[in-house]
Amino acid sequence: MGLIGAAIAVAGAAIGAALGSSRVISKTIESVARQPEMKGDLQTMMYIGVGLIEAIPIMAVVIAFILVFQ
Repeated sequence: MGLIGAAIAVAGAAIGAALGSSRVISKTIESVARQPEMKGDLQTMMYIGVGLIEAIPIMAVVIAFILVFQ
């Protein structure tokens, strides 16, 4: 039962991260279309935001491993 719970937790985190990353990227594209001169700053903020969003599934995988192998 612990394996199923860990798998569901990791899947939920991955889906949430994918949705979050796609929203950040789409809003960055919209912003660059409105203000092309801000492209460099917007890309930097986008990479930081996506990196922070992608950290969540990594933490979920670590927690799942801890729960499975305890």
